[in-house]
Amino acid sequence: MRKSLLTTSSRATLATEVVGSGDPIVFLHARVADRRMWGHQMREIGASHQAIAYDRRGFGETVAEAEDHSAVEDLIAVMDSVTGGSPAILVACSQGGGIALDAALRYPSYVRALVLIAPNVTGAPKMTHAARVEDLVARLAEAEAEAEAEAEAEAEAEANNNIEEAIAIRTSLWLDGPFQPEGRVTGEPRKLFDKMNFVALGLPPTGTNTDAPIAYGRLEEVTVPTLVMCGDLDLPGIQERSRYVATNVSRATFHQIAGTAHLPSLERPQEVTSVIADFIDQCKEQQ
Repeated sequence: MRKSLLTTSSRATLATEVVGSGDPIVFLHARVADRRMWGHQMREIGASHQAIAYDRRGFGETVAEAEDHSAVEDLIAVMDSVTGGSPAILVACSQGGGIALDAALRYPSYVRALVLIAPNVTGAPKMTHAARVEDLVARLAEAEAEAEAEAEAEAEAEANNNIEEAIAIRTSLWLDGPFQPEGRVTGEPRKLFDKMNFVALGLPPTGTNTDAPIAYGRLEEVTVPTLVMCGDLDLPGIQERSRYVATNVSRATFHQIAGTAHLPSLERPQEVTSVIADFIDQCKEQQ
């Protein structure tokens, strides 16, 4: 059973989707997507669990006035509304991963386990120590320089309200992947990526996220079972950061998704769903 809800958090109304019943699994989307990036996972995981996804401020169908706000508190508001605060497994990608890690540190009673795909880590430097190993420096520096140039071009396009150019840059960097041919990802994933970003780039500003950047220096305090995933076509720095998280969270394991960039759930939906489902089963056995 699928139902749509509206969750209130301060002056925001968060569009929330719930599929199925049972143990709660909450999905947090990337900065270049919205809750629709989890369509396959919601459908499959929701067959035996309560799958929950929501659009954050500035994305999808969520409506929000500009104000200082906390992305973590928005997540907690969704969980309180849907699950009554029952502990959940958080499945999160990119910027959503940073929110999930911060929530695990600030509200540990709400988090039963973590699945982090190419996660952001609040407070992290641009490149981890592992990425500075001598034989990687030149390659990573070149990759990150190109990525930063594309990110700057994207920001300029957004500032000038050039939505088509901004989407083209986002598609090249995050969907196709850096150094990959344009149009590597085709069909419905590409169409959905364009739709999600067209909506997000057309929404008004939502204000400042006031969450303190706490996670990078406190990863060892995350004690729940954690699965970290990353595509092998993603930015080298993001791959290194993902491995850093898997190394420094005490109960973490790492799984690489071959032939994908920043959004494996769109490129390899069945594989990603299967890996998540297996992890959920393992967590249940450990209870």
